[in-house]
Amino acid sequence: MTDQLELPELTELTVAVRHLINASRELSARLSRELGVNGTDMAALSLLEQHGPMGPSELAASLGIRSASVTVLIDRLEQAGHVERVRSSSDRRRVAVMTTPSAHRATLGAVVPTIRAIDEISRGLDEHDQQVVRRFLDAVTRTMSTRDPSRPEG
Repeated sequence: MTDQLELPELTELTVAVRHLINASRELSARLSRELGVNGTDMAALSLLEQHGPMGPSELAASLGIRSASVTVLIDRLEQAGHVERVRSSSDRRRVAVMTTPSAHRATLGAVVPTIRAIDEISRGLDEHDQQVVRRFLDAVTRTMSTRDPSRPEG
């Protein structure tokens, strides 16, 4: 009897996705070192760069951490000059966290060369291949974002 937790022989494409995931982790770790932050702090900065200002509870939920932990994280990033708390003009009780211009420049400076190189690779594909790769990557992303990929969403 085979163990259900053992992986079957994987296709070359699946192995390539695993390599991509590992390269993404390595890139994130390198960016963390360059910015002088830990992995969770880097994840928070990435979320804020990608989605814009977020409330502390929204940031905590996105990171999968407790609200007390996100408060410490925001304090640490604020002290380092990477984020700032901004009060809502319509409701002074509401606070949003956003990256500072210097953190934005540092983050972009660290990732732009990689993004440009990836874009150049993408532009080297004809339109049909770009569509096939995009559909594949979208499906992989959905699968990775699903709590239990063996069960259909809905």
